[in-house]
Amino acid sequence: MPAEPLSQKEIEDQLRELPGWAQEGDRIARVYRLSTHFAATAMVVHIAQIQEELNHHSDVTLGYNTLTLSVNTHDAGGAVTEKDFQLAQHVEAIAAGHGAS
Repeated sequence: MPAEPLSQKEIEDQLRELPGWAQEGDRIARVYRLSTHFAATAMVVHIAQIQEELNHHSDVTLGYNTLTLSVNTHDAGGAVTEKDFQLAQHVEAIAAGHGAS
C-alpha cells in the first residue's frame, strides 16, 4: 500500500519539529555544514545505512564540507509523506554525532 501524501498543514506542523528542514516544492530538504570533507563523507555513509534500513532514500548532494538532503516519496506520486519525516528524524538523530550543524 503506497504512502499517503500529507496535507500542507501536516507538512508545516511536522517541519516545526525539525529545525533546519524546509519545504522546497514537492520535497523537504536540509543543508548540513560539517568541519571537513571527510566528516561530510562519513555522514553520507551513515545516512545511506539508515536509508537502507528504512527502505526509503533521499537525494544526497555532497559538497566540500556540506551535505544536502532532499526527499519525497516516489510511490506517492512524488509527494511528501510520513516516510519522508521518519527519514528526516533519523538523520537528525545522528547529525550531532557527526558534528553537523
